[in-house]
Amino acid sequence: MQALVVDLGVAHSARVEDIPEPSGDGVLVRVLEVGICGTDREIAEGLFGIAPGDGQRLVVGHELLGVVERDAAGFTRGELVGAVVRRSCGACIACDEGAPDSCLTGAYRERGITRLDGFARELVLEDADQLVRIPKRLGRLGVLAEPASICARAVRHALAIGGRQPWRPARALILGGGAVGVLSTLLLRLQGLEVCTASLEPSNEIVEALGAEYTSTSAAELEELGGFDIVIEAAGDAELMARSLGLLRRSGVACLLGLDGRDRPVSVPGRVLGVDTVLENRVLFGSVNAHREDWHAAVEALDRALDRFPDALERLVALRVPLDRFAEALAYRGGKATLVVSDT
Repeated sequence: MQALVVDLGVAHSARVEDIPEPSGDGVLVRVLEVGICGTDREIAEGLFGIAPGDGQRLVVGHELLGVVERDAAGFTRGELVGAVVRRSCGACIACDEGAPDSCLTGAYRERGITRLDGFARELVLEDADQLVRIPKRLGRLGVLAEPASICARAVRHALAIGGRQPWRPARALILGGGAVGVLSTLLLRLQGLEVCTASLEPSNEIVEALGAEYTSTSAAELEELGGFDIVIEAAGDAELMARSLGLLRRSGVACLLGLDGRDRPVSVPGRVLGVDTVLENRVLFGSVNAHREDWHAAVEALDRALDRFPDALERLVALRVPLDRFAEALAYRGGKATLVVSDT
């Protein structure tokens, strides 16, 4: 069967090649689509990833939408499924309690990223405990479940941190107009918050279709937007991450979802860090991956969004290409891109 593989640490080594079909225990899943994100692009550029065992080759793809190929372990042939990405290290209290998203050792495995082959292939055997059912009416939009789960975890943690004291969030700012930024906007709109989404693009019709305000703005102009109860940085810019603290009002919470590995200094105004953050109980935290409960919350939110924001949801996936046109998906920057592995 065909799979998208890379030689880790080797830029531009991504290719489609034949690999053996899976065998053994588990639920056999036919892969329908695999979403592409910044992590996949970094792996393809040789900047990230750990191969299974002692090898160098990795099957990429961690944003799965699949269909169960045959009845097994309580799953029925034809059911749509996604799959949790991160797996337990087997050695820390977080993983022991079913929360590998909070693994304390760093020895976890992640489908298509770290020590475990991914989903960009025709068939995969998966543990039943790692599968998440996708409502049939979501159809191909179920490929958004994984990135939505990342956003659901961020929102859940932000609300939990803010809720450590009396607090009623009303206004949120999303920094970044990509898929994660738009999905974060969607989740907070479903929570009933007033949301402003800011990015450099001149317009964003999807954000506006979600009933949020879209602002095309530079980093230098952000302070003019006023204070927020929640800020989610989804642009992947360390300077914006640092400035998130200054965009909060009293008891505000800022969550960092983007990644920026550039070796450069960033700054925070001294008063923002040394006075405002202390006296106003502000919080800045990072979030990665997702707990199983975040997957369920994400799937439920996408299902609700079909009724409330149908046009917006349909437009979120902007490019679908076959597996052998993976280079187009990796290069695409106009929205969410996916690889169509099967037309079943």
